[in-house]
Amino acid sequence: MTDQQLTHIDEQGAVRMVDVSQKADTERVAVAEGFIAMHPETLALIVEGKAAKGDVLACARVAGVMAAKQTSSLIPMCHPLNITKAKVECAPVAEGERPDGLVGIHVTTTCGVTGKTGIEMEALTAASVACLTVYDMCKAVDRGMEIMDVRLLKKEGGKSGLWEHAF
Repeated sequence: MTDQQLTHIDEQGAVRMVDVSQKADTERVAVAEGFIAMHPETLALIVEGKAAKGDVLACARVAGVMAAKQTSSLIPMCHPLNITKAKVECAPVAEGERPDGLVGIHVTTTCGVTGKTGIEMEALTAASVACLTVYDMCKAVDRGMEIMDVRLLKKEGGKSGLWEHAF
C-alpha cells in the first residue's frame, strides 16, 4: 500500500466524484481481461456455432462495447466519457492451453479516450460484461461456468503515465 489517499472520499469521509476540471486533456488507453471457465463440451458448442441462442462470441463482443459506453451509469462516481475506442476480443482456450488446465473464453478489452480522467473502469466493465454475456448465452447447458481473472492489464496517459500489471 502507498501513502496515497482514496480520491473518491472527501475530508469528512463522504463519497464524492473527483473534480477533474483543472486537469489537462490527454490521450488515455486501458487494457483489461477476464476469463470464463466452462466444460469442454460447452466450449465446443461455442466454437462450432451450435449454441441455442446464436453466435456467443459476437454477442459478447457487442455487449462488452455497449457496457464500456454505459460504465458511468453503473459505477456511481465514474465520470461519463466520450469514448474514442472500445475493442473486445474473445478467444477460445482449449485444454492444455492454460497452466491450470481450465477451458473457456479469454476476453481482452481495449478502451481509449482523450480526456481529463482515465478509462480503466470502462475496460474492466467491458471485460466483465463480455464474460457475463457468455454465461447468459450458455447457462442452459453449463450453470457451473466461472468468471475469473478480471483485471486491469495496462493503462497509459494522464499525469501518472504508464502502468502495467506485474505478473
